[in-house]
Amino acid sequence: MKFHLSEKGLKISSSVTLEITAKAKSMKAKGIDVISFGAGEPDFNTPENIRKEGIRAIEEGLTKYTPASGISELKEAICKKFKEDNNLEYSVENIVVSNGAKHSIYNALMAILNPGEEVIIGVPYWVSYPELIKLAGGEPVFIHTLEEKEFKFTVEDLEKVKTNKTKAIILNSPSNPTGSIYYREELEAIAEWAVENNIFVISDEIYEKLIYDGEHISIASINEDIKDLTIVINGMSKAYAMPGWRIGYLAAHKEIAKVISNIQSHTTSNPCSISQYASVVGLTGEQNAVYEMKKEFEKRRNYMVDAINSIKGLSCKKPKGAFYIMVNISQLKGTTIKGYYINSSLDFAKVLLEEGQVAVIPGIGFGDDNYIRLSYATSIENIKEGLDRIKRIVEENK
Repeated sequence: MKFHLSEKGLKISSSVTLEITAKAKSMKAKGIDVISFGAGEPDFNTPENIRKEGIRAIEEGLTKYTPASGISELKEAICKKFKEDNNLEYSVENIVVSNGAKHSIYNALMAILNPGEEVIIGVPYWVSYPELIKLAGGEPVFIHTLEEKEFKFTVEDLEKVKTNKTKAIILNSPSNPTGSIYYREELEAIAEWAVENNIFVISDEIYEKLIYDGEHISIASINEDIKDLTIVINGMSKAYAMPGWRIGYLAAHKEIAKVISNIQSHTTSNPCSISQYASVVGLTGEQNAVYEMKKEFEKRRNYMVDAINSIKGLSCKKPKGAFYIMVNISQLKGTTIKGYYINSSLDFAKVLLEEGQVAVIPGIGFGDDNYIRLSYATSIENIKEGLDRIKRIVEENK
């Protein structure tokens, strides 16, 4: 039987990240000792105070529908967080709570895009950005950034790709997959450009609590003009080790937030009630678990950077945030490893998984085939063993 399916749906690519992770899990299920560097989630358990609040919500019957855009208690906690952490004044009418930060980004794109309008993103990009743009009827436009410039785009880069169809840019700081952060002067320049051209900024700040060098600055805090054009994206999954709880949120001008709320009310309705109550405690309760997790991530990052740069043919820059490292494999392209000719990041990832039982994410999934991404959201023991395996695989061919 031949199905006539949605042309838009058929154009959406599957996630390379999820494919590699699924294959690694399948190998593990067969008893194969696989070290995975693919994780996009903290390997820590959700802090105890948050878990207990989730249990309380269940036991007290807080399991009914809530307002589509989130409970007032959580919205108020989010406003307080924005004020204290980002020097941003928002009221509850500016906040929409969704089913994860990815859902928040999708809602934002649905609210601002008309068919064929363009959204500028930097390469390497988070794998879902181009597909979310296409799902919302837009066209992704790419800026290929350079490692020596910390994988960041500038106003000059933006000017080169701007057209009369440009509607928004996506700014991800700290970045997945590069770990780069934008500095104040860079944000001021981008903000001025966006205001001059009346272009929206979707500012994905989901990793803001995980910065090891420098500080996080939200572009929305630069001035009131850019604040009106900015949709700030954040959530609970990374900083509070709550990926499975599915709580993301955004802050935007009230007119934008109203459209987003209406869209969500007809698609998913409210995010999980239990997770919302637990998130209130996460944002307003003690933050020791967040600080301890950050310290451990920093220790792992430092070890990984030194170890990677000691492997012949591989190199990396030290990321300033998130929990990923982009590893440059360009020196290995054109070589043969374990009988495999390495012509792409997919080839190299395949060798590591099949011959070394190490799972990494090919850079092509992020738009740049000269890299692989390694996550340090795994134990230091796994990191040491995994990098030892990579070193053996690569250097025994030298």
